[in-house]
Amino acid sequence: MAAPKHKPGDTGGGAARLFGEIANRTSQAAGRAITFLIAVGVVLLWALTGPIFHYSDTWQLVINTGTTIVTFLMVFLIQNSQNRDSAAIQVKLDELIRVSTAHNSFVGIEHLTDAELEKIRTKCERRSEAEKAGEKSVQRTGKKAKLAADRVTG
Repeated sequence: MAAPKHKPGDTGGGAARLFGEIANRTSQAAGRAITFLIAVGVVLLWALTGPIFHYSDTWQLVINTGTTIVTFLMVFLIQNSQNRDSAAIQVKLDELIRVSTAHNSFVGIEHLTDAELEKIRTKCERRSEAEKAGEKSVQRTGKKAKLAADRVTG
């Protein structure tokens, strides 16, 4: 099912929606095998014309200019696609955190600075290590209790 093109309360302007639509369609097309094959075909055609144009500076400039323009434009499309994907994933994660027993304090941390995020990451890693150590201790205690019970009933 396709997502609606315009949602109630959407404050994005017409230009933003148009760019989003163009970026969506272009990024979908760019990721297809046929697009890759066309690009390979263009490069092969360019290479095959080298002898015809005596490998001139203009011949080289054609491919250099073409690839530079395509790369320049694709940077913006890829960034737009990544921004939308990241925002969608973030909203989904926030909703999962909100409805679960996870810490709601993590909702919105993507807006923190790198240093603040690193501090939280370090705390989480320490907490995880402590939990692992606790689990190992419980397992060892459980094994000892089982051995003791086996000796008593043995």
